[in-house]
Amino acid sequence: MPQILEQWKVLPHGKLSEIDENLLTVTGQIEMPFMSLPRRMTVVRLNDSRLVIFNAIALDEDEMAALEDYGVPAYLIVPNDHHRLDAKVWKDRYPQVRVVAPEGSRDKVEEAVPVDAVAPTFADPSVEFVTVAGTRGHEAALVVRTPKGTTLVLNDIVGNIRDSSGFGGWLLRVVGFAGDHAQIPKPVKLTMVEDTDALRAQLLEWAGIESLTRILVSHGAPIEDNPRQTLRDLAASLA
Repeated sequence: MPQILEQWKVLPHGKLSEIDENLLTVTGQIEMPFMSLPRRMTVVRLNDSRLVIFNAIALDEDEMAALEDYGVPAYLIVPNDHHRLDAKVWKDRYPQVRVVAPEGSRDKVEEAVPVDAVAPTFADPSVEFVTVAGTRGHEAALVVRTPKGTTLVLNDIVGNIRDSSGFGGWLLRVVGFAGDHAQIPKPVKLTMVEDTDALRAQLLEWAGIESLTRILVSHGAPIEDNPRQTLRDLAASLA
């Protein structure tokens, strides 16, 4: 598990891009043993211009200015206890932000930053916080509805890295974070998933969202080609 940052440290990243109404995303890289791991932050703008930050990444000042122009950071979601790296520095930068973590990850997240909520409602019906079923309460997700469709924001429960290479890429493929199709990574199955039936039902529930247009994952490319079928395939992989 990466160390918790004590000071704002900008690691390699791209530019924030708006992929749907009130929805930004940016990808970066984090150095892990034997590999460079891609990671994604997602920003959702609520109906009153407050921002929900999912899986925070410390960005350079130009990109942080663009984020602040977009809205006011109000919620900081630490989606599981392996994603605490930037949580403290974000809270230091925005003291008013409410930190959110799923109940099962709360104790570990609080080693980095106090947690204010485990089941927020955001006062906006278009944005739903979900603790993913079957994960011992350790994994968070968002369902974001816009006039153009629905986006499902996931964290580690699905890996979809398509451009892995070298020894690190081989290792990511072996463990299921990378490959030719989206997968539930093996370490996630081993350490987080305790109830495969519940997780399967969760995936099928999301697959039933007729307006689903994309799935964003913290490690890998967006899933935009028939995301509902992808969820059904993932559910079947748990059988």
